[in-house]
Amino acid sequence: MNLSCSLWQDNSMSVKRFAFARFSEVTEQCFLLFTLILLMFLASLTGNALIALAIWTNPVLHTPMYFFLANLSLLEIGYTCSVVPKMLQSLVSEARGISREGCATQMFFFALFGISECCLLAAMAFDRYMAICSPLHYATRMSRGLCVHLAMVSWGVGCMAGLGQTNYIFSLDFCGPCEINHFFCDLHPILALACGDTSHNEAAVFVVAILCISSPFLLIIASYGRILTAVLILPSPEGRRKALSTCSSHLLVVTLFYGSASVTYLRPKASHSQGMDKFLSLFYTVVTSMLNPIIYSLRNKEVKAALQRTLGKKNF
Repeated sequence: MNLSCSLWQDNSMSVKRFAFARFSEVTEQCFLLFTLILLMFLASLTGNALIALAIWTNPVLHTPMYFFLANLSLLEIGYTCSVVPKMLQSLVSEARGISREGCATQMFFFALFGISECCLLAAMAFDRYMAICSPLHYATRMSRGLCVHLAMVSWGVGCMAGLGQTNYIFSLDFCGPCEINHFFCDLHPILALACGDTSHNEAAVFVVAILCISSPFLLIIASYGRILTAVLILPSPEGRRKALSTCSSHLLVVTLFYGSASVTYLRPKASHSQGMDKFLSLFYTVVTSMLNPIIYSLRNKEVKAALQRTLGKKNF
């Protein structure tokens, strides 16, 4: 679709409105994709909301590990809600346009929730490290105040990084074309529409990705390195199994989230493929958010029991 920018520019010739590219010219394919994404979106919202509600309403789960899990569920809800509704609208409607301000707002909230999740996953790894490597001091060191502080730092880092990135990118002029070849206002597709040299902006995006994706990931690796060392010296096979089982859900979530995010934002520009970028974006914005509640509910007996009590059912 070749969009004309003449009606979407002001006197400075800077684009004031964008439009998302079509998923497909075939109506049936768009409807099928709309149905699949809608079902995954509803499953993600329901699952994450239930887990957060179960944790807040069951005093037995008022522990550091579940406090962080409730925050993770809230981040997942915000993460998907910042992107998916507009994506669904673009699939079944000709109203695929978005204002420059709306695009900036979407980018800010997407970065806020995504970067906050990176930091929170590192805090969750630190919590597991303290629980397994310092069990006698765990209750005193992982106090409620420290947990709240770690969660606030995670949200704060996400807010500052998102605000900085969004302001830096949207300080550029956009001369056209107006069509965003993506599902939402992500960093690289928006930079591709900017006028002039964007190498400094691309370098800034890469540096933020290194700091906000790689740094928390290295903390996670360091925490699990210490955990593995502590587990291997346990004399009881049952003790080793139990210790590792408390980390399995978190490790699986980290692998899914960091795997797709790292491939998307830490690859060299020359290796970017529009088709692959769209697939990865769809994976970490919809699929991963849907899988997280399933992973934690299926692999954690306490969460399953809490969900039973919350739903008022005997069988879950």
